[in-house]
Amino acid sequence: ERRPRREIGRPSTMLIDNFTVKSPNVTYTDEHIESTYTYNDTKLTSEDLGDGKSAWTVEPVEQQFKFRTDRRAPKLGIMLVGLGGNNGTTLMGGVVANREGITWKTKEGIRAPDYFGSLTQSATCRVGAVGGEEVFTPFKSLLPMAEPNEIVFDGWDISGMNMADAMERAQVLDWDLQRQLRPFMQDVTPRPGIYDPKFIAANQAARADNVIKGSKQQQMDRIRADVRDFKEKSGVDKVVVLWTANTERYGEVANGLNDTEENLRKSIANDEAEVSPSTLYALACVDEGVPFINGSPQNTFVPGLIDAAVRLKSLIGGDDFKSGQTKMKSVLVDFLVGAGIKPTSIVSYNHLGNNDGMNLSAPSCFRSKEISKSNVVDDMVASNELLYKPGEHPDHVVVIKYVPYVGDSKRAMDEYTSEIFMGGRSTIVMHNTCEDSLLAAPLILDMCLIAELSTRIEIRAPADTEYRGFHPVSVLLSYLTKAPLVPRGTPVVNALAKQRAMLENVFRACVGLAPENNMLLEHK
Repeated sequence: ERRPRREIGRPSTMLIDNFTVKSPNVTYTDEHIESTYTYNDTKLTSEDLGDGKSAWTVEPVEQQFKFRTDRRAPKLGIMLVGLGGNNGTTLMGGVVANREGITWKTKEGIRAPDYFGSLTQSATCRVGAVGGEEVFTPFKSLLPMAEPNEIVFDGWDISGMNMADAMERAQVLDWDLQRQLRPFMQDVTPRPGIYDPKFIAANQAARADNVIKGSKQQQMDRIRADVRDFKEKSGVDKVVVLWTANTERYGEVANGLNDTEENLRKSIANDEAEVSPSTLYALACVDEGVPFINGSPQNTFVPGLIDAAVRLKSLIGGDDFKSGQTKMKSVLVDFLVGAGIKPTSIVSYNHLGNNDGMNLSAPSCFRSKEISKSNVVDDMVASNELLYKPGEHPDHVVVIKYVPYVGDSKRAMDEYTSEIFMGGRSTIVMHNTCEDSLLAAPLILDMCLIAELSTRIEIRAPADTEYRGFHPVSVLLSYLTKAPLVPRGTPVVNALAKQRAMLENVFRACVGLAPENNMLLEHK
């Protein structure tokens, strides 16, 4: 006798655009959201039992934190270093298309603009359940964020090509869309940028027709003046600056050169050759009190620059967009190690044909990228000493090749070899084809929106006597970066799920909501 088949329906869900939190620990005013948040943690102590043995005790502890978030989302200005590159033209074109509601024809049919790939604009968070339905809200609804469609763009580029022609040069967006975007972009021309051929590939010289002359001090002063000029003339309330220009080679870090803020400023005044353009941009923004984000892998944030940012309480964040291959790696290795499987060999190969790939064909510039891509598994490996002995690490190789024909359509191939039960081996091979700039552009948007929001959040820890801003080195941007910049003494987390949970849970704390723990005890 055949049994009737059990029908399994789709999960019942609901999306709500906005909400308020009703709690004695949360207060809404016209200007602020204030919350008192109970932070649950653990305290570990050990007792030495001799013979190399210890008895450990884990004690749950609670601390009270207060958050105050300014509800007044500003009109935001974004200044990009490398405005006329593939990422800059793609992001600006995408925002204009969304703002103007431009549709375009492709061989598959009519397409409408979207913000797919953006955490803030196209991802959701669970806020609870009602009547058996799971309830979600857009990520951007957790806290008031700047409106993307109102963003004003400006920036610098060593190529003086207007944005419409630069968009055509990039060959990223569909032609019918480019045609309709041209009137909105052809009158936008990048400001002259800082060009130092010692820090990027020689093959970039042909593009360098729009450069700032003078000493390093004069160049940095010009960047500061440009930031002030943009803010005054554009009508924006706040400015965020992001580096999406060429990957630089690693700069030397040395005592007397850039090891302290004082020495870094002296080196700039003395026109020392080893101060990179990206460091000049970053310090200019720190001095102007404007957030600066590094979207490339070079060591922009030398110790002296970090010291300046901390002293002046000016936000910095980076390094290097985490958009494709590395994002997948930070998911897959976390899964494998978390499942008790031991990755022993990770080999990653890429080829691409855009200007980024052309610049990375220089060995010194590739080395910067290799470093940022290679460190992504370190914290996951270190978390499991049952699998890895002290000092043991998977073989990890990263290769990038320049193939002009493929343009912005980057190919990434990965092989993960792992040890499994009783001496067995497992190999996972992955092939990923993606439009490089169409993945990076939404990340740039997210980084700028989150950086700006971070400047409107104040925290009061148990040891604090008054509210203060978050640490100037922005850990909240870790989810979006290959090599997260963190304050000294802070653990580096690369596992993607942990990074996203950290970001979401901090925002939830700001409105008095507990972390999403997925326990579902009400159904147990």
